[in-house]
Amino acid sequence: MITRLTISGMTSVHAVRAIFTALTAVEGIVRADVSLAGATIEHDGRATETMLRAAIAMAGFHVVNATQEKRALPLL
Repeated sequence: MITRLTISGMTSVHAVRAIFTALTAVEGIVRADVSLAGATIEHDGRATETMLRAAIAMAGFHVVNATQEKRALPLL
């Protein structure tokens, strides 16, 4: 699964690092790309939106919007 988050208050590289570090504590995350525009998180389904929001809140930021998409297998 892929979850895309829009996060308010991210204005520096320090914020990006803080959010990335906070996400490392969430089980099931395979990959996390964090930038000033938000975060794209690939996970195995164990990382719920609530867990991701809580981790980001612990870092001192707020999730404005979240979208999820199930990963589909490519057609051959």
